[in-house]
Amino acid sequence: MEIKTISTDVLIIGSGGAGSRAAIEVDDAGLKAIIVSKGLSFRSGCTGMAEGGYNAVFKAVDKDDSIDAHFNDTLKGGSYLNDKKLVEILVNESPKRLIDLENYGALFDRQESGEIDQRPFGGQSYRRTCYQGDRTGAELLNALKEEIIKRNIECIEEVMITSLITDDGQVIGATGLNLKDTSLIYFKAKSVILASGGAGQLYPVTSNTFQKNGDGFAIAYRAGANLVDMEQVQFHPTGMIAPESKKGVLVTEAVRAEGGKLINKDGERFMSKYAPEKMELATRDVVARSIYQEIIEGRGTEKGGVYLDISHLDDDYIDEKLETMVLQFENVGVDIKHGPIEVAPTAHHFMGGLKIKEDASTSLKNLFGAGEVCGGVHGANRLGGNALADTQVFGKIAGESASKAAKESELKTNEEQVNAEASRIEGLIKKGSIKPREFKNNIKNLMWEKVAIVREEKTLNEALKQLQEMQNDLSELDVKDIKQYNEDLVTALEVINMVEICILTVKSAILRRESRGAHFRSDFPESNDAWKKSIVLNKNKIEFEAR
Repeated sequence: MEIKTISTDVLIIGSGGAGSRAAIEVDDAGLKAIIVSKGLSFRSGCTGMAEGGYNAVFKAVDKDDSIDAHFNDTLKGGSYLNDKKLVEILVNESPKRLIDLENYGALFDRQESGEIDQRPFGGQSYRRTCYQGDRTGAELLNALKEEIIKRNIECIEEVMITSLITDDGQVIGATGLNLKDTSLIYFKAKSVILASGGAGQLYPVTSNTFQKNGDGFAIAYRAGANLVDMEQVQFHPTGMIAPESKKGVLVTEAVRAEGGKLINKDGERFMSKYAPEKMELATRDVVARSIYQEIIEGRGTEKGGVYLDISHLDDDYIDEKLETMVLQFENVGVDIKHGPIEVAPTAHHFMGGLKIKEDASTSLKNLFGAGEVCGGVHGANRLGGNALADTQVFGKIAGESASKAAKESELKTNEEQVNAEASRIEGLIKKGSIKPREFKNNIKNLMWEKVAIVREEKTLNEALKQLQEMQNDLSELDVKDIKQYNEDLVTALEVINMVEICILTVKSAILRRESRGAHFRSDFPESNDAWKKSIVLNKNKIEFEAR
């Protein structure tokens, strides 16, 4: 297998909001950054698809809002499983990072007074979500992209990072499969930032881009890094359910924030039963479970969802505040201004992930993390609007910390590990009895059936047994020998990662014998204070950390 070597000061894995913000910080430190993307640069992450907004305390609409209120809302929303130090950093730094974005050229909606506008979002005491219509993530990412182009920061696309390279417990680079020609690139780096996003593609119905299979979790875990809260998977309450090609595509929380009502097939506005005070703006875990309950109890629509209705709002107001949604549904022949739309929960965000400290460092020297690939910030349930803020706050911190580490380190090499990874990848190209795409779909369906919104010990144990059997079947994958865009090979590498991460998710879900946030156990439906602790997974041990 052809192996090419590229050297840099800081390697950044992922070109979404977190990776892009980190790269700017590395550039500010006078160091060379390289951003590597599995798909197209700035297009393969989820930041650009985030619609609703960015949480920051500006008091521009509600004067009584405060940093303390944002802190408390985030902890309450996360069912107190959050790392409080990380939350404190998030709420204090998010306003400053939004100002950075404006300096890069991002435009946020304004009030007539000229002050930034802020809308209500689920689980918040005050209106603190800053936004640009319902395309906030795209606005944010475009500004970051322009800044990166202006600074001439190198971006390499269509390279799947397959392993972290280490030397005596220190991360010294990574290997990446070049999708264009099936060669291997060895990235030598003084420090590495993992900003590869989450793993919504572990499920068949998801709002995530198709690259999000949990690769970052897997490569970090195999290298010896700690993962935390892996059982906590957020299902966004409202995803499209039809047509089939659009299944899982996000219907932004902004629809509910602007007055959307959830209604069952009997015409009942059912959130009054589940969250009479917050109604449609209860936290996402509550709304998703409520919709799920309506559907399984027979009050869902024929297509297996519920109705979301904003037709009572003025047409011009909908066009102004929800333009993307209007176009998204127009494209499939639905007029959201004059009738209800059908929605159902969709796999959306991993609250768990790489365990980071306040400086975005991990348990491995010279490995840093930012964005959705990291756990701890959002606890057991993420508040809408906190993810975009997370990317900017911890993207900057990771960039600063990785730059400092790079200045104190030298480029090292570990040819043995690189060659071993080349051999592992080459060894997958062979005749077998199982098609990788079929294998992938089987994993996704298993997770949806047994490890989704409502869980219980019996089915979790069944899922674990099946996943362990699947792990044994990986040797039977059938991978063609193709040089250009070998989809079989990429999918094979993905399913190896997916099975490993699914097993960790299921093991954590079995261990947490309570319900907390997004993790709901029908056999343990209440929260238990004894479980106010995080499950920390390492390839050598499992630990518990009190919150």
